[in-house]
Amino acid sequence: MDLLPSDEQREIISAAENFIAARMPVENIRRRIDEPMSVDIDIWREGAELGLTTLGLPEEHGGSGRGLDDEALLFATLGQHLATGPFLATSLGARIAAHCGDTDLITKITDGRTLVGLAELRNDGAVGPDGFKGTFDLIDAAGAGHLLVIAEDGAALVEATEFTGVKTLESIDPGTRLATATVTSGRILHWVSASADPIRTRALLLSAAGLAGVAQAAADMATEHAKTRVQFGRPIGVHQAVKHACTDMAVRADAARSQVYFAAAALQAGRRDSDFQVLAARISSSRAAIDNGAANIQIQGGMGYTYEHNAHLFLKRAHVLSHLVEEPTAALAEFLEQGAPQ
Repeated sequence: MDLLPSDEQREIISAAENFIAARMPVENIRRRIDEPMSVDIDIWREGAELGLTTLGLPEEHGGSGRGLDDEALLFATLGQHLATGPFLATSLGARIAAHCGDTDLITKITDGRTLVGLAELRNDGAVGPDGFKGTFDLIDAAGAGHLLVIAEDGAALVEATEFTGVKTLESIDPGTRLATATVTSGRILHWVSASADPIRTRALLLSAAGLAGVAQAAADMATEHAKTRVQFGRPIGVHQAVKHACTDMAVRADAARSQVYFAAAALQAGRRDSDFQVLAARISSSRAAIDNGAANIQIQGGMGYTYEHNAHLFLKRAHVLSHLVEEPTAALAEFLEQGAPQ
């Protein structure tokens, strides 16, 4: 199986990279740290019009109709460049709206007028086609018109007004907005069962792709510093301790990326072991992103530990992404329970 991007896929990556570099540079994370939303709404609309939130949406619904492998490449690019905004929830929310035939909402998502945040249930409630209740963590929900709620047997779109008494929380990642709210009886706007569209599995895969991107970015940053930082007349990369650390980072990033792309191909092809492969991608990418983020800070030396340096942003984003949809320990337990595919 060829896991290397095609020329057309490279064009998609290049377009996303150029947009992020011009309109969503890493420096914006610090500039907007005190803003309610992590992304400027006008910039978000530009990205939506470019197709960053509807790459996998069928063409008849206004999307690009690309495959899951293309979406994985896009989310890896978003993670690699620390793009801000609810890309995951909005992309998946558009799929739910399409399944339910809500053309008005699809149009609003496609042109960037509506953002979709993510609402994750804690262990004190329930979510189903007839309604939802419990305490929820809200991720990048500020300014969102709807929220995505994912359950084991399906996923729902909920109007943001269903969540009242929202309390803002401090996020470890300055590029992500967190909040919490408790709902006693909430109304579901749209529901799609897991058999109709495995939204939860898609969410695990695309978050894994973002983590693989973070792992790659941390490895690249550390390697570049090791080549250009000179001490006592020699680059620090000539020392085995630094050289081996950079090599380990590169291996982790490459393994995570390869597993993500294979899992995307497996899920797209409907392989029997696709769930197993997606969980493997999520677990390996999470570990790679966190380990590489920490190693990068150490290789950067004294500057790497300062707030002004970008190194800490990759580690913090890795921790946030690793907790989306499913906790790391729960993902590992599910992975081990499934066992190796026959």
